[in-house]
Amino acid sequence: MRLSAGTSTRLGANWNGRGTNFALFSANAQKVELCLFDSQGRRELERIELPERTEDVWHGYLDDISPGQLYGYRVHGPYEPEHGHRFNANKLLLDPYARRLAGRLVWSDAHFAYRAGSAREDLSFDRRDNASGMPKAVVVDDAVNRRREPRRYIPWEDTIIYEAHVKGLTQRHPDVPPNLRGTYGGLSSPAMIDHFKRLGVTTIELLPIHGFIDDRMLVEKKLSNFWGYNTLSFFAPERRYAQDNPLDSFRTTVTRLHDAGIEVILDVVYNHTAEGNHLGPTLSFRGIDNASYYWLKPDNPRFYDDFTGCGNSVNLTHPRVLQMVMDSLRYWVEIGHVDGFRFDLATTLARGPNGFDRVSSFLTAIRQDPVLASVKLIAEPWDLGLGGYQVGAFPSQWSEWNDRYRYVMRRYWNGEGNLIGDVSSRMTGSSDLFNHDNRAPRASINHITVHDGFTLTDLFSYNEKHNEANREDNRDGSNDNHSNNCGHEGPTDDPAIKVLRHRLCKNQLACLLLAQGVPLLLAGDEVSNSQSGNNNAYCQDNEIGWVSWEGLDLDDDNLIDFVGHLTRLRKRFPQLRSRRWLDGLRADGTYGALWLTPASEEMKEQDWNFPEGRFLSYVVGPAEPEQAPIFIVLNAAPETIPFKMPKLPAYKSWQQLLNTADGTQMSAIFVSGSDATAPPRSVLAFAGLT
Repeated sequence: MRLSAGTSTRLGANWNGRGTNFALFSANAQKVELCLFDSQGRRELERIELPERTEDVWHGYLDDISPGQLYGYRVHGPYEPEHGHRFNANKLLLDPYARRLAGRLVWSDAHFAYRAGSAREDLSFDRRDNASGMPKAVVVDDAVNRRREPRRYIPWEDTIIYEAHVKGLTQRHPDVPPNLRGTYGGLSSPAMIDHFKRLGVTTIELLPIHGFIDDRMLVEKKLSNFWGYNTLSFFAPERRYAQDNPLDSFRTTVTRLHDAGIEVILDVVYNHTAEGNHLGPTLSFRGIDNASYYWLKPDNPRFYDDFTGCGNSVNLTHPRVLQMVMDSLRYWVEIGHVDGFRFDLATTLARGPNGFDRVSSFLTAIRQDPVLASVKLIAEPWDLGLGGYQVGAFPSQWSEWNDRYRYVMRRYWNGEGNLIGDVSSRMTGSSDLFNHDNRAPRASINHITVHDGFTLTDLFSYNEKHNEANREDNRDGSNDNHSNNCGHEGPTDDPAIKVLRHRLCKNQLACLLLAQGVPLLLAGDEVSNSQSGNNNAYCQDNEIGWVSWEGLDLDDDNLIDFVGHLTRLRKRFPQLRSRRWLDGLRADGTYGALWLTPASEEMKEQDWNFPEGRFLSYVVGPAEPEQAPIFIVLNAAPETIPFKMPKLPAYKSWQQLLNTADGTQMSAIFVSGSDATAPPRSVLAFAGLT
């Protein structure tokens, strides 16, 4: 085996058909050793000092190393936590650019660079070798993965997102083959594709699939990091969802979903890593170059600036750290063929020395990157740091999770009054938040439920969270849920409560699909999935966290078909998915939206300020002259409210399209100006007829 200098131009382990070039960034290291392991990852065969350093990249080329070789690094340098340096060459470290992992992390005190239990805590030094319990990186042949595949592109205005967990979605599905349940392959099984088509969703947003580990605390409690927001490797797909080669399995699934006309978006976690706070393990970044990869306290770099609540924050102001994130994103587009990303705690990624920065290095790099120019970019626009809440502040290229939609609509359907002004904004794309800098209504990702929080069924079944199974004495999870148990905590056989809960679920779904902006559905809500009141099921890799499909074939008022009906309505009326912000009555008599009182008169200021108002109705005008307007009525009051059908010169009558309280009157015709009633707690929709 012959060693030469190789090149620093491409980080990671890169095989060229004859040998492999190894390149690792570390600005503060004094020496880097490449460690080669046997095929089982149990025995360290050789340590090879990388011979060259170029622009803080340590590199070397070995002519006999081929795909399948297992490896790791030992990085030498000062162990001075008080100065931000935590080098410990006794610890085997995972390559940040590893594109496949072998083995799993087996927890022990040896993974900590300091002596666990020492009175000096992380200022002490541990000399044990942790290699036996570390996953190893695997050299891969990227050339075989670089086949071209046309990506599925669905316009933003036509997008309907379905947020799902790879395992949780299919683990209990009766029509997914048993060998595919809980795997990448299960996502694209015929049963799931048929289900997606039945719903009318266009885009699957997957919870994290980057290689992650289970926190030691959870393992000791016999739990796991089910959701996967504990990333260790930004290039390697998680192995636990694959039967064989994870990348092959994932790419095959993406191809099959694309063939079915469905996009794939990845939820990515670049804001923190699995190494935790200053007392966390040394597994990769911390031991490679702690002072470069992480935000450290300026006045005491022993400690981390933790904007994420997860112990550390990745510092994308460093050009090499930014490069790693950008390389990872391009890899998943070019190699994984994904269609976009949802960025967890995206505010952290755009932080500079003075907080969130709209022209930060990260946002600027994203904006100019040709590979990322055509993919969907979604920000979770907040973190836990000072000034972290940034809803509406991201550039025009981005869409954002709009939690204002969630909170207002939850409060509204919970029966709270004096919200119709806020509701009108949320139903029309939240222009108060997003109508600036050439942004469009698609900037708002509307959602009622997501992985974090109650499911839709639980939202109307529980007043309080019930997270006892997480073994944190029910202290974890949000207490600010705006939920409503409708008179009984948890499951009930009371028919009146069951009817009310079902109707409120339908109301939320109806508003979500009728609102301007991009709707996001939580997987399982369409089959009335419950987590038994657990609003933080991040560690529940079991029946609590998995979608229950017991409601799959219910014939009585099925929510699956209800969602399908709503997605068809959304497709039928282009004005519900407009690229432009709605305006009011124009000089030529046309209009974007007309807000009407129950008497079918245009609303005035006193109408908007009606005490305890819970009734809201409006007509969304046609996008083109030959199209029909849609009249939407929301009644969150506990009583029936009479109203008059709109009196518009061009439309003689209105055809009912939706009534969440009574499905028997579908297609009923109402003459313009005639009397009608909105049942208690209901959503109605009508199409104008000439």
